[in-house]
Amino acid sequence: MKKPEEIEVKIAVPAAAKARALVRERGFRVLRARVFEQNIVLDDDKGSVKGRGLLLRVRSARKVTTVTFKGREVPGIHKRREEREFKASDLEECLAVFENLGFTPSLRYEKYRTEFARGEEPGHVTLDETPIGVFMELEGPSRWIDQTAKDLGFSRDDYIGLSYARLYEQWCREHGVVSNNMSFKKVG
Repeated sequence: MKKPEEIEVKIAVPAAAKARALVRERGFRVLRARVFEQNIVLDDDKGSVKGRGLLLRVRSARKVTTVTFKGREVPGIHKRREEREFKASDLEECLAVFENLGFTPSLRYEKYRTEFARGEEPGHVTLDETPIGVFMELEGPSRWIDQTAKDLGFSRDDYIGLSYARLYEQWCREHGVVSNNMSFKKVG
């Protein structure tokens, strides 16, 4: 059985409104309306999940809880890694199960996400509004990512291969902040 794989890049954009207008001008339509997401990254007390280059995350968006595992990244211009997800019926119970297994929150981050698609194309564009900036994610086959980036006026030089956790760590270093919560209430 082939492992499910996520292939994506992030691109920093100056403003959500301009990015929304750009993707609509290029024929993309809203696939999933703007929603607030709370993401909770879990790890053990030794940080062994992160230390092995893996990710265990519980996401809450509206009343939907999604558990995600992401494997090690495959080197390349596009961020590529195994991704497995399933839905859980209750956020607090889900977190309690993981806590009893030794996995507790190591980072919490928030964002507003809108997802776009164009016709029957094999990929999608997400617009993520975060406390540290606005990012567009292009997710799909590598060729689709490169062609779509070009259609939107971006090049490979604009690609960001970091996760939101890593982007936040970088932001904290640059701003002299120590925090495990990337929140709209208070960054830092």
